Amino acid sequence: MDKPVSLAVVGAGLIGRRHVAAIAETNETALACIVDPDEATRAYGKEVGVPWFPSLEAMMAAGLPDGAILATPNQLHVENGLDCIAAGIPVLVEKPIAVDAASAHRLVAAAEAAGVPLLVGHHRRHNPLIQAAKETLESGAIGTIVAVHGMFWLFKPDDYFDTEWRRQPGAGPVFLNLIHDIDLLRYFCGEIVWVQALESNAVRGNPVEESAAILMRFDNGALGTVTVSDTIVSPWSWELTAGENPVYRQTEESCYLIGGTHGSLELPNTRLWRNPGKRSWWEPVTAEPLRVTPEEPLERQIRHFSRVIQGQEAPLVPGREG
Repeated sequence: MDKPVSLAVVGAGLIGRRHVAAIAETNETALACIVDPDEATRAYGKEVGVPWFPSLEAMMAAGLPDGAILATPNQLHVENGLDCIAAGIPVLVEKPIAVDAASAHRLVAAAEAAGVPLLVGHHRRHNPLIQAAKETLESGAIGTIVAVHGMFWLFKPDDYFDTEWRRQPGAGPVFLNLIHDIDLLRYFCGEIVWVQALESNAVRGNPVEESAAILMRFDNGALGTVTVSDTIVSPWSWELTAGENPVYRQTEESCYLIGGTHGSLELPNTRLWRNPGKRSWWEPVTAEPLRVTPEEPLERQIRHFSRVIQGQEAPLVPGREG
């Protein structure tokens, strides 16, 4: 295309504004408009120099962008996605794609039937660190994957929950946060075929989980454990360890451990642990870092979305993955 791909950002909250910033950093794309029913976001549209619309209907009446990024509350993803697909607008929908499997299937089926690209915002897959880890695992560097462990422990302050929808089912850390971790574990280890879990809301008492402990089996026989909580003060979560988002002060910890018959991989520190000689608990275990050139995942995701819209690439994370 001779001109940048025009993208509407629907939802001007925290993640929506990060998408706006990412669009501004990519030459291949241009921000078309802001869509948000909150009248206060009109000023934000003026600040970033684009039209503001209170609804998708109003936006479509004024003209169609080349694509839309849906950063609306989780409960609106399917409704907004179906509206865009009906209008023929390619969609990048923030995770989770929906708040239940049935409505997610409905959205994916509609996109596939219409031939309209539907992508899901699992932006971590676009991180060069993740691509390096994927290549390392596929190379057999740690042998057969046996077990994995993931942690998402952090503390969301009380004022985070002043927004009513964040206290309701569908807005807990499993859908908002852990879904990213589960996506990466599937990406690394294969499909999950069995799950058992416990969840709790014992601290805040809102009608949505705040903590969960999960046991799972992958289709290759590997076992996994994951714990998640947004009410624990700790350094062990992707947000605080990976350095992807500058609003979080980065720690030097890891939150994923992937163990195999010939070694283990620690992420996001990218340490590959192996016995230099014979595999044995009596032998030394040494670590070597993976070679990774950092890039901003959201910007890489935006550039990828523009190439999907132009028919140059297939979605890295299509609707069915979501």
